[in-house]
Amino acid sequence: MTGRATVVGAPVELTAEQATVREEIRELCSAFGHEYWRECDRDGNYPQAFVDRLADAGWLGVTLPETYGGKGLGTEAAVAMFEEIARSGAGFGGAQTVHAAVYTAAPIVRHGSESLKEWLLPGVASGEVALQTFALTEPGAGSESTAIETRAERDRDVYRITGEKHWISRIDASDFMVLVARTTSRDEVERKTDGITLFLVDLSEALDGGMAIEEIEKTASNVVHSYRVEFDGLEVPASNVIGEVGKGFHHVLDGLNEERLVIAAECIGLGERAVERGVDYASEREVFGRPIGRNQAIQHPLAEAHARLSAAKCLVYDAASAAEGADRKTVGVHANAAKYLAADAAFDAADAAVQTHGGRGVARDYDVERYLREARLARLVPVTQELALSYLAETALGLPRSY
Repeated sequence: MTGRATVVGAPVELTAEQATVREEIRELCSAFGHEYWRECDRDGNYPQAFVDRLADAGWLGVTLPETYGGKGLGTEAAVAMFEEIARSGAGFGGAQTVHAAVYTAAPIVRHGSESLKEWLLPGVASGEVALQTFALTEPGAGSESTAIETRAERDRDVYRITGEKHWISRIDASDFMVLVARTTSRDEVERKTDGITLFLVDLSEALDGGMAIEEIEKTASNVVHSYRVEFDGLEVPASNVIGEVGKGFHHVLDGLNEERLVIAAECIGLGERAVERGVDYASEREVFGRPIGRNQAIQHPLAEAHARLSAAKCLVYDAASAAEGADRKTVGVHANAAKYLAADAAFDAADAAVQTHGGRGVARDYDVERYLREARLARLVPVTQELALSYLAETALGLPRSY
């Protein structure tokens, strides 16, 4: 079944640039229908053909400076791009396959040496070099990122990395990884955010010695594979340090808010697609001699989901427009509020779509069960809903820090 509904979206006024991005991405994504994404999810296949098509059109470099082969566009354009990818049927999982290619490079753009940028970024922009992996999370350090224990100890011209990472994605689709490790232990720094350093790791070399991986089985976003990673004395050249030694945590924060706005846009796109599929089915399916879409019990959840998506979408696009030039605190408040509202709206939309389909809602052939799995994941990553609220309580409302 293919969607026919044209659901009127939020009254968002796109810039000329955003409108162009949306149309180009829509045309590109039209070659990858529901069947493509359904099969990738079912078989656990990375959508390489889709990623290659985006790379060929230069979209992996959407935010990279033109100096290094990128398109040089900002958060406004990226929001339009990733909403459209998710809405095409790729969903949250499909968008994440290229999302990482765009944002893993952000610390290198802002803090990497000129020689590193000139050597690496043109290949990232063209898709010839896959930089899809960011290694931060550990068994004892999820939301509390500063609790990481993976150590990097310098020995002349190399650092030796020892430790363990969890939920590290796309190693199988990457050439390089940005690794976050402690160069100074927590008990030796004045602030827990200090003593953390970023490294660029050549994965082909690492897998040959000093790094071992084990895939984590999961039920959501199956097109993106995640791993447990162990480092046992992995040697990384000192020249592969990104930015300033000991300041890596601050380097990561620089692009975090813009990335969350893009993730919020992906949730909007996923939710919009779910509502459209629900409306299609409600218009076609007849029970007791009439379409089920005539029943308010079917109409109202879909209408409510549409209303909530529209409200969240307005915030996402307004925040993206204000992101350029705004201070980190202001952008952070908008980004966390947008992510919180968009993730919840996407989940409600997907849930309504599944309920509309009845028993068929859990059949793969109708896709909405995948949307629900992915929307549930979006309430957990990259920040949980609870942590987003805690941030807003402290930063926007001035309440005492709770974490």
